[in-house]
Amino acid sequence: MAKKVSLILTSYNCRDNIVRTLQSIEKQDYSDIEVVIVDGGSVDGTVDIIKEYANTTKYSCRWISEKDRGLYDAINKGIRIASGDILAVFNDLFLVLNAVSLIVSAIEGGDYDGAHADLIYAEDDKVKRYWKMGKGNLKNGWLPGHPTMYLKKEVYKKYGLYNIKYKCSADYEFMVRMLKDGSVKLAYVPQTIVRMFYGGTSTAGIGNYWVSVRESHHALVVNGVKWAWWIIFMRTIRVIVQFFTAKKYAGKINEE
Repeated sequence: MAKKVSLILTSYNCRDNIVRTLQSIEKQDYSDIEVVIVDGGSVDGTVDIIKEYANTTKYSCRWISEKDRGLYDAINKGIRIASGDILAVFNDLFLVLNAVSLIVSAIEGGDYDGAHADLIYAEDDKVKRYWKMGKGNLKNGWLPGHPTMYLKKEVYKKYGLYNIKYKCSADYEFMVRMLKDGSVKLAYVPQTIVRMFYGGTSTAGIGNYWVSVRESHHALVVNGVKWAWWIIFMRTIRVIVQFFTAKKYAGKINEE
């Protein structure tokens, strides 16, 4: 029996982007997807798009629209609502039609708690960053790309939800909390499966980046990870490399 996958979308006055994201999900070939949409009370027509999608999608869809306390509060709501066996936060675009199938196969192919893959950040038809994940170690500045990370629901039950006190880096803190002791095993799919909209919470300008750096350092310290500034330095080097490798990226930019 196929595992149900819940894709958690958060939205607030993002009518054009959510149309593209929902269309991208609809093209997936995986049979058992639950789309969970948590809207923050949009007034630009986003809710109308959500309603129409919920009535026409080939997948199951749960949604709410109400005031929240920010992005990470919305994600937490989505996790609580989701009924899937495997959960992912997804607000971007798939690059291949079998992205979800690839991830589920990787998780079920071994004793894994989740899986992740490669991604690009793109603006229009220009790749800004190419994030080739590979396998790595937290102490070397490595963490999986959050938009490609799928986890069994049991992981959230064990490690908790996102800490909404963080402005930009609650996803980073959650991954540190989850991966610091090495007990959570993630499969790696060596394929670029996600195109991320450029300009997310932690990448929208230098000001937000420095907030992200400070919060990431705090996340490492509160989770008892040693050599926090070294890890932040190595993480920054990895980000810089992503800008240079973007020029060499020769894969898909748009969906099939």
